[in-house]
Amino acid sequence: MYGSLFFMRNKVRIVLNKKISRIIALVIFDVISVVVASLLALWMRFDFQQIPVEYIQSVTHFLLIDCAIVVAIFAIARLYTSIWRYASVPELISIMISCTLASLVIFLYKHAMFLPMPRSFWFIFAALLFLFTCGIRYSYRICRVFLRALSGKKRLKNTMIVGGGESARMLIDELNRSPQKYGGIWVRCIVDDDRQKRGNRIRGIPIVGNSHNVPSVVEKYKIEQIIICIPSASKETIARIVAECQKTKCEIKILPSIYVTMAEDAEDIVEKIRPIKYEDFLGRDQIVVNDDEILRHVAGKTILVTGGGGSIGSELCRQIAKASPKLLIIFDIYENNAYEIQQELYRDYPGLNLQTIIGSVRDCARLEKVFEEFHPDQVYHAAAHKHVPLMECSPNEAIKNNCLGTLNTVKLADKYGVSKFILVSTDKAVRPTNIMGASKRICEMIIQYYDKKSKTSYVAVRFGNVLGSNGSVIPLFLKQIENGGPVTVTHKDVTRYFMTIPEAVSLILQASVYAEGGEIFVLDMGKPIKIYNLAKQIIRYKGLEPGKDIKIVITGLRPGEKLYEEMLMEEEGLKETPNKLIHIGKPIRIEETFMEDLDSLIKAAEKNDETIKKQTARLVSTYKPAKENR
Repeated sequence: MYGSLFFMRNKVRIVLNKKISRIIALVIFDVISVVVASLLALWMRFDFQQIPVEYIQSVTHFLLIDCAIVVAIFAIARLYTSIWRYASVPELISIMISCTLASLVIFLYKHAMFLPMPRSFWFIFAALLFLFTCGIRYSYRICRVFLRALSGKKRLKNTMIVGGGESARMLIDELNRSPQKYGGIWVRCIVDDDRQKRGNRIRGIPIVGNSHNVPSVVEKYKIEQIIICIPSASKETIARIVAECQKTKCEIKILPSIYVTMAEDAEDIVEKIRPIKYEDFLGRDQIVVNDDEILRHVAGKTILVTGGGGSIGSELCRQIAKASPKLLIIFDIYENNAYEIQQELYRDYPGLNLQTIIGSVRDCARLEKVFEEFHPDQVYHAAAHKHVPLMECSPNEAIKNNCLGTLNTVKLADKYGVSKFILVSTDKAVRPTNIMGASKRICEMIIQYYDKKSKTSYVAVRFGNVLGSNGSVIPLFLKQIENGGPVTVTHKDVTRYFMTIPEAVSLILQASVYAEGGEIFVLDMGKPIKIYNLAKQIIRYKGLEPGKDIKIVITGLRPGEKLYEEMLMEEEGLKETPNKLIHIGKPIRIEETFMEDLDSLIKAAEKNDETIKKQTARLVSTYKPAKENR
């Protein structure tokens, strides 16, 4: 502790010493400026000829007073405390006013003392004082410009900025102040979609076209790096611009919109420029949830997350941990994942009350021990088999893990008085063409059935593919690119909805706030993304050219895979929630024989029945399995 205080004291002392030294240096330079400006103004007035003695005496005998006046006025105008590396027009105006005022005060007191001075002297003196003061204070920037020119622009990275707004101006200012600090960047040009800006300049840098001209502008100006700087643009616009930029071989970076409002100055903005991420390919605005509502809803509660070690489950644990729950329980069959998230939470939230339990949701007795001991207030059921092709080969496992596992957890939530039960579902549950989707549709039916007979509020949250999750297409593409290709796509026209893992989890948590019982919450995910185009974007993202450096091979649709995903069945309908991007599907009618049929299905799965797909289709009328049975 004492060592820290000593270090801080020394640091403060160093900063103060530097500040005092800078002020003393400026005062000395200003005194020299007053002396030189006075004598030079007098000499210039007499055309560099002999100067009358009385005029010389009027200047030299009162130089100390003149210097004191100038320094005092400069101090009042804060010309000794400004950070001159950031100086701009306001500082220039301040210098002009200060020099004019100082010259006027000196003129008045000498006029009052009847000291002889030519009238033209005062104008020349004021102008010289202004020039010298500017020269001293702007010398850092002037020297930097010359040094940059002498250093050779070939060593700097030719950069283009997309977007010609205020944030671009701030960005250019800071890049010009410290070009070496930010990687030797030389901003060559700007493109902007506003036609009225075309042909104008920002800090001398020309606006030469629009975002559709990116490839041609890159070629013309030999651009090596592109910075997208349009904080007000929608994700759809950003995705389109990224696609244009990826037609080039340039390094692409972006200034996220959130940092423009958070940044205190231009330097903060530059520090937040980052390479493009997968989220930038989504082409839609990121979902925004009410964090305060979620925090209040979770704080002080005992929360159980099944499948807590998976990609969705682990992110649920992270976000729940922020809300200071009374107890967080991670339940997972795979000990490696459970251990990893456990250690992360211990590290990031040392005060968190955490229990990590290994077990399967298929094992009802093991699961009941958890409910009996901890009595969770809320359950987030993320445990499931999710891989479509693998489940097509092992359909009985999909029924055992997804349907039986959900049924076990749902029953225990009812028995032990859980307040809310949230099922993590999928868009593949809509008109399923595969056993995985059909099994998840049955899970939705289970929670809707139990919601009608239980005091527990049961809801489902349905969303599309998750970027970067286990089994996601993007990690597959990256691995294939790393191995030299080819990148495999099942069909050129296959499309999918995408969201990020934090988005998916935010939606799940928000649904738990809105939940009244029986709802299926669905995110408005905008337009679906064509996987073939996404593959090309990922290849370009890695700095390679699709078809040339890395081939894209069409392999054909896999068992159970369909071209297009649907988010809602027609009969479910939609209604809005307070969050415009979250909708609710109305509960659908469940047949009276549903539980009997479900029990028969689970028993058949436990016997590894080869006709399990056909039996599933009897329970899920919209599921049309392939002819072959496994």
